[in-house]
Amino acid sequence: MEAEPKRSKSSAKRVAKSLEAHSLIAVIFGALIYILAVTGTLSVFNHDLQRWEQPDAPEMQSISPEAAEKAALAVFKSEEKPTTHLYVNFPKSDVPRTVITTDTQAFFAKKDGSIAGQETFPWTQFLLDLHYYLHMPQILGLTVVGALGVMLLGLSMSGLLAHPRIFRDAFTFRRGAGRLTKIDLHNRLSVWTLPFHFSNALTGAILGLASILAFAIAAAGFGNDTEAVFSPVFGEEPVINETAAPVAAIAKPLRYMEDKFPDLNVAYFILHDPGTAGQHVQVIAEHPDRLIFGDYYTFDTAGNYQGNTGISDGTAGQQITGAVYNVHFGNWGGLPVKMAYLVFGIALCVIVASGLSIYFAKRRSNGRPAPKLEAGWSAVIWGTPAMLIITFAAALTGQVTGIGLVAIFWIGLLLCINFALFWGKERLVIGGQFSILAGLILALAIYLGRYGYDGMMGPGWPLTALLFTGSAWMAVYLLKKRKNRELATIES
Repeated sequence: MEAEPKRSKSSAKRVAKSLEAHSLIAVIFGALIYILAVTGTLSVFNHDLQRWEQPDAPEMQSISPEAAEKAALAVFKSEEKPTTHLYVNFPKSDVPRTVITTDTQAFFAKKDGSIAGQETFPWTQFLLDLHYYLHMPQILGLTVVGALGVMLLGLSMSGLLAHPRIFRDAFTFRRGAGRLTKIDLHNRLSVWTLPFHFSNALTGAILGLASILAFAIAAAGFGNDTEAVFSPVFGEEPVINETAAPVAAIAKPLRYMEDKFPDLNVAYFILHDPGTAGQHVQVIAEHPDRLIFGDYYTFDTAGNYQGNTGISDGTAGQQITGAVYNVHFGNWGGLPVKMAYLVFGIALCVIVASGLSIYFAKRRSNGRPAPKLEAGWSAVIWGTPAMLIITFAAALTGQVTGIGLVAIFWIGLLLCINFALFWGKERLVIGGQFSILAGLILALAIYLGRYGYDGMMGPGWPLTALLFTGSAWMAVYLLKKRKNRELATIES
């Protein structure tokens, strides 16, 4: 009879540990989804950020085919080792610059085809790699991000089904009601922005899981040939022949596109395996007023037109596949769509952040508080933007790139979480907010000190103005918050 209470006590401990582990897993997955939400919101403006990082690069609305060929050949001849790709990135409305890219380097081209400085946007690349792969190896990272997209899709649907009065309460908002206010905010934002979150989670899952699904399909029915899986959508790859040969024509295909497809916007020229007998040419042209990213137009080495892949006029599957990327990142509709994605993205960040905050508040009210997990969650909420801004400032110095930025972000975020476990939630939140303000001011100082007039009045001036506005708003917010704390202390 005495052993029975021991078994019950042991069972209770096991249940408690299991619940703690369950909560920890929820926090980890929630943290990764939150990081993707924040970085995804910023990634919508990746072209603007690239432009802002190098405000002194030469800009133009267009470049002639002959000048583009001149610049491409100059960069190709400068390669120390043979490159497998030679790209010409043509001016676009949000990035009016011509860039010649190979597997190892990228250079700006002037309007006359001469080469300007080297293109480098370390922080924007860091941001995109964080959103695409969470800085993991490419295939693993895409798979994890795709799985998180599926998870977010499931959360959106389950949240919808869990609220039978969702339409009746669509405009219910109880101000000043503590936890109920936060619940209303979470639920209302979730309802109002559901179409955006559903499509974004779905397209993110598709983009993330496409590679791993291709490997599985290739293993099951295509003899492990992943190119055969993608060829019905993007076209077949020619047989590789590395025998040396003159570089394929560049100006002639571009001139053909101008003459025969004047309504299309040529975005990229791609020369695969340049300088070999197996080289082949593709031109990606955007179709105005279409969701697709564009279509591939192929040419032989002499510049003769061979046809298009069919993303613009092929099967429904091809056209839907061609639209996934633009739908996910808001690369359609210009600035109004980008601003809408910004608003919806901020809403998603608030929804994710408030979701677990509500969970922890409910645990406290039920007598099962989890102070360490709650502090860790607060560290993620405030530490993520703080570390993004700190890496931003570090990248602007021109001394920290690539793996250095990755180390600063992840080590810094882990330190934030560890500090939260010792300092507690309140002190961590205050520290995170002040870190954001300090980072914004530091980034502005470094940027303006480095670029001067170009940084203030150059092509990236809207982002400079936004940083000024953000810094001022954050300073006012923190001063007001400090004043309220002082008044509360006096009254108590």
